[in-house]
Amino acid sequence: MFAIAIATAFPGIECEAKIAPNSAKPAKKGGGKKGKGKKGDAAPKVEEKATYQCNAPMRIFQMAKAAGNTQYKSPRDVAVALIASVPSSPVVSKCEAGGPGFINIFLNKAFVSDKIAQLLKDGVKAGSITPKKVTVDFSSPNVAKEMHVGHLRSTIIGESICRLLEFAGHSVKRVNHVGDWGTQFGMLVAHLKDEFPNYLTETPPIGDLQAFYKQAKVRFDDDAEFKARAYAEVGKLQGGQDKDVTKAWTQICDVSRGEFQKIYKRLDATLEEKGESFYQSRMVQLIKDLDGSGHLSPCPDGTPRKLMWTRDSEVEGNIPLTIQKSDGAFTYDTSDLATLRYRVEEEDNDWIIYVVDSGQSTHLQLCFEAAAKCGYMDPAKVRVDHVNFGVVLGDDKKRFKTRSGDTVRLRDLLDTGLERAAQFRADKAKEREERGQAAPDLTEAEQQAANEAIAYSCIKYADLSQNRIRDYVFSYDKMLNEKGDTAIYLINAYARCKQVSAQVEVVALAPDARVGVPVVPDDALEGHWKLAQHLIRFPTIVDASLEDLLPSYLCEYCYQTASLYHEFYGDCRIISRPKDGAATVDISRLLITEATAKVLETCFQMIGLRFVDKM
Repeated sequence: MFAIAIATAFPGIECEAKIAPNSAKPAKKGGGKKGKGKKGDAAPKVEEKATYQCNAPMRIFQMAKAAGNTQYKSPRDVAVALIASVPSSPVVSKCEAGGPGFINIFLNKAFVSDKIAQLLKDGVKAGSITPKKVTVDFSSPNVAKEMHVGHLRSTIIGESICRLLEFAGHSVKRVNHVGDWGTQFGMLVAHLKDEFPNYLTETPPIGDLQAFYKQAKVRFDDDAEFKARAYAEVGKLQGGQDKDVTKAWTQICDVSRGEFQKIYKRLDATLEEKGESFYQSRMVQLIKDLDGSGHLSPCPDGTPRKLMWTRDSEVEGNIPLTIQKSDGAFTYDTSDLATLRYRVEEEDNDWIIYVVDSGQSTHLQLCFEAAAKCGYMDPAKVRVDHVNFGVVLGDDKKRFKTRSGDTVRLRDLLDTGLERAAQFRADKAKEREERGQAAPDLTEAEQQAANEAIAYSCIKYADLSQNRIRDYVFSYDKMLNEKGDTAIYLINAYARCKQVSAQVEVVALAPDARVGVPVVPDDALEGHWKLAQHLIRFPTIVDASLEDLLPSYLCEYCYQTASLYHEFYGDCRIISRPKDGAATVDISRLLITEATAKVLETCFQMIGLRFVDKM
């Protein structure tokens, strides 16, 4: 609408019609007390505030003045001219010039009401997109090592991005590029043969793979004869001719895979494993092709290493890829370049996303440049993104470690979360008892489900609500704060919506009670109107989250939704129970409650939050 207005009122000026939403921040946090009824609510009806704002007049005034146009004395004059040229539409009720020269835009209540009615009828939808074939590479732990806190962010962020993509309509493949190839597997196979000589007929009872790895590493570092055997086993493994070695390697991978899956189940993450070993033959072919095309260079130090320069080698600070080491072994550069080539040429992906920590930025950028230089990937046709993220910090603002200085195991972190969630629920039950309120009667299974919902949801939301690029401090205390920007606050808002629906069922509305009732009536109170306008912005939030691959946008929107609903609930009574007579339900307020529940539920699914009927 405003692009048309600019072209009409200022045909010689090209200026983008930037429209920004006004802040939808709630007046207060927390629940608030209920209002007193439709015509006597606690929150008085106030002057309507603009939904959007256009700041283009200021820029247009500068451009017109520079072009010698003296017709307009100020940006406010430009705003008035633009408003006069805005085409009529059922979307906007009015526009007003404000301040030094911006335009306040007011949405039409009937339009907003219809949009939410459509949401209630058809469900929560994303905006229209062109479906793409997408591979998301995330988590990627190393076989024979336990997942630790360093894998937390990649797993949580990657899963959330996959859910966002799928909701928008893209075809998504979740890939776990595990480290299951390389020198360390030679020492593991050699150690396995020594510790479990009957491994060919009985599955080795490896209870603690991490301890098994440490034992093998000590022998590798201290025993020259063992190290020689380990290197020999690597050669046999990568040659693929020794079935016994391959079986030993497979058994080690199977043990690791089982442990990984336990973590993924707890985090509701789904991945398809395709580790480095899958690309062995493709790495061999890659080197042949790069040699044949003249893209490989000898190492300046005279060693037989094979390098690939993605830019001119003389450029200061330029770093080459090491495609093959002096002993003929492959590197991460070889593996990742072969992987990228496979994903473009063989899988025919339109979009490839790597959810990897910020420390890998240079490495991945070189791989992207190399793929483009070799013709394996056309950046104009294939979108490739590195979704980088910062590290998890402890209270001391240093890398999150155990008291002994070891890396925190992901299993221990989740277990502690469960313990803290159980204590949180116990404390809340005690508070209810002190107030004379009965606590919900939960079975043992329901208590476990509630503990898991709180623990895992809080851990995920604490991560995703941060701008992923920055480091963040891991704190159970902050995660379990029911008044802050936490998963518990969101779950409480959703539970409040469902509680309203349950109370309405008791009232037993007539089957046609909702028919023809506007979701947003003309006399809607401010809390009702603010919430309604906010709900219809959902598709644009999904678009922005996908464009920048920042789940934090969705988390912020979800938090605002919960806050605005708490404010609405406190200001606008939904069910009235007079002393004499039957209870009555404000249908418009019930409808906006049901719409809020649908939006929150959709957000929860994309963020990966769990919700239960009883807490």
